[in-house]
Formats: sequence, C-alpha cells, structure tokens
Amino acid sequence: MNRQRISSGSTFETQIGYSRAMVADPWVFVSGTTGFDYSTMTISADIVEQAEQCMQNIGTALTQAGACWADVVRVTYVLPDAGEFEACWPVLRKYLDEVRPAAMMISAGLADPRMKIEVEVTALKAPR
Repeated sequence: MNRQRISSGSTFETQIGYSRAMVADPWVFVSGTTGFDYSTMTISADIVEQAEQCMQNIGTALTQAGACWADVVRVTYVLPDAGEFEACWPVLRKYLDEVRPAAMMISAGLADPRMKIEVEVTALKAPR
C-alpha cells in the first residue's frame, strides 16, 4: 500500500506527532484541523473566520493528496459550544453543498481555548 504523509507546517504536528493528512491510496484522511493560519500560527477570535480557515487548510491538504472536495465522503465537526455551529453553516455549505458527505457534529473541549471549531474529513479519491 502506498502511504504518503502531508504536513501543513503546523508546530502542533511535530509537538504531538501526527500529520495533517495521510494518504493510503485511494483514501485520504485529513486530521482534525482548526482555524489556525499555519503560516503565521495565528487564529482569529471569530468562529466564522475560523471555520473558513479550517476549510482552506483542509482544501490545501486535499490538493496535496491529489484529491478535491468532491472526493470527501465523511466530515466530523467538533465545537466546544454547539450553539455556535449554525453560524458556520454558510461557510461549510460553500465547500460541501454539492458534495453532501456523511457528517457528524460533536460538542467537546479542544486543546487550546482559542479554538472554536475543528474539522476532519475522509476522502476517497475518484479515478482520474
């Protein structure tokens, strides 16, 4: 089996010991991804901006894996405050409305109190 590790450059990856994504062809597993801008290791205080950054970070990992949003088959959302989830829906629809993957939302604490949303996806690369 061909395995490929993908890194975002996040300091969390080396500190904790994981990869942003793992490709095990034809599958792509994107780790829980937060709203940090990994180039600056900054994060907005706004949940909608965090959701957008999450999706941009995931999109970058999917591209590096040779996949795209259309390949996503499963998504999991984790939010410390479930009441804030609805504010994120327009951002999530922007990326997944046509895809409609299986989904789950969990309310749980995250590793850093600045984090308001974490998203992970699984993709099955379509033959190209």
